[in-house]
Amino acid sequence: MDTFDSNLNKQIGILICGHGSRNKLAITEFRELTRLIQKKYPSILVEFGFLEFAKPSLTDALDKLRSSSIKKVIAIPAMLFAAGHVKNDIPSLLMNYAKKTDIEIIYGRELGINNLMISAACERVKEVFKKNDSLIPEESLLVVVGRGSSDPDANSNVSKITRMVVEGVGLGWGETVFSGVTFPLVEPGLRNVVRLGYKNVIIFPYFLFSGVLVTRIKRQSDLVALDNPHIEFYKAKYLSSHKYVIQTFVERIEEILNDDSNNFMNCALCKYRSSLFGFEKEVGLVQESHHEHVEGIGLSCDLCDSECNGACETNIQSVIDDQDQLEKTIIENHHNHHNHHNHHNHHSTYPNSKHPLGPVTLRLPSKDQILRNSVEN
Repeated sequence: MDTFDSNLNKQIGILICGHGSRNKLAITEFRELTRLIQKKYPSILVEFGFLEFAKPSLTDALDKLRSSSIKKVIAIPAMLFAAGHVKNDIPSLLMNYAKKTDIEIIYGRELGINNLMISAACERVKEVFKKNDSLIPEESLLVVVGRGSSDPDANSNVSKITRMVVEGVGLGWGETVFSGVTFPLVEPGLRNVVRLGYKNVIIFPYFLFSGVLVTRIKRQSDLVALDNPHIEFYKAKYLSSHKYVIQTFVERIEEILNDDSNNFMNCALCKYRSSLFGFEKEVGLVQESHHEHVEGIGLSCDLCDSECNGACETNIQSVIDDQDQLEKTIIENHHNHHNHHNHHNHHSTYPNSKHPLGPVTLRLPSKDQILRNSVEN
């Protein structure tokens, strides 16, 4: 990376912008990712910060850069796709900070879809076949799990990743489900998928790090596996600090250093700029952050030692007979713990928020699911 270092001086720093998590393993993994990026730029100060529920906050990280006499910051969102956090929360926070200080902040692109990210995904799936010699790709069905967003453009990118991996590895079939916000969610999606007749199903969480959502994917897929003992379910590892992921971060930094990041912007399907069918009311909405109330709150979950075990979502000591009280308990349990991505904000209501295979099924599990979760945990 000597070429890069020769173009930089001590007044330039790099900020890796994370979402944040209460899960300790997720934070550890994020630190490791930042360390690997720092190795690519040994003479440049690289810091990281989070939007919520973890420290340091983005503001803390910016303050640290300023205290080191940094005058220009290259801020890269550690996000797979450009949804609300990338389009609203992070840039709003960065712009407000820049206005209040003498620091210049240049905002880079999310990781997005490129050859490197596709290769990282394909390699994670191929690892399953390396560990299971009897598996045949064309006889296996791949289920890619995205985080889920109220932005249809971001959701569609997960489906594109699915197709690219299916063709890259030569799999028999591919489907896309989501861990929250949109539809289909993991469990109802998998219950539809098993009807296709494949005997081998590979579940791949298209996530950067561990956490409650990855654990939720495991738990919900295990419920479907219990009801379908004739099908083998295999779990691929999430992306983590795969070498191709690190290379993509380097690409995003290079784009800014070479002053060509604007050449890669694609707003053709952004719901804030184009009149997408079903999302017409969101064109031209003012973009602002909705994380001020949680930024800098360094909450860690004490229910699990390292990797999330889902205790915050399944720790219901007894099944409540009264349905109204049951639903109230579940809602409060989700709200008070990890289901924090459903912030109250000033944006339009997600038009598919009541889809029967979507957020409603996540918010209100059935009594059978509660019973099963209670027994298993």
